[in-house]
Amino acid sequence: MATHHPVVVYPPGEDGGRRVRIGDRFVGVAYGLLDVTAFMQEAGLQDWDEMDVVRSSLIEWQGGGPEMWER
Repeated sequence: MATHHPVVVYPPGEDGGRRVRIGDRFVGVAYGLLDVTAFMQEAGLQDWDEMDVVRSSLIEWQGGGPEMWER
């Protein structure tokens, strides 16, 4: 399924981690908003914080929003 969002946070896995893709590259597994924020900062958005991640329309949250970290 194609997405128009440059960032995709996939549904939680068995351990609660969520795979994160930026563009066409998987950048890691996030276990909370701080991890997603760190991935965004590494991608060039150094001034982003957790609230930017929660509010951003650039991010597609699959399998639950930014509050969902358990399977």
